[in-house]
Amino acid sequence: MAQMKTADIRAMSPDQMDDAVVNLKKERFNLRFQRATGQLENTSRLREARRDIARIKTVAAQARAKKK
Repeated sequence: MAQMKTADIRAMSPDQMDDAVVNLKKERFNLRFQRATGQLENTSRLREARRDIARIKTVAAQARAKKK
């Protein structure tokens, strides 16, 4: 999965954002285990996943603040 763009995230519904965060957290969990066992080839994916989660949460918070 490539890095998510902010414009793509803004086009998501709140439910889609929640699903994306859950999926990224699962992926990050698996990547951490791969790193611990020495099986992880693309080490930068851990950082990308962490930043994608933060990006989605930021856009979701902005959308919630905008509604108020």
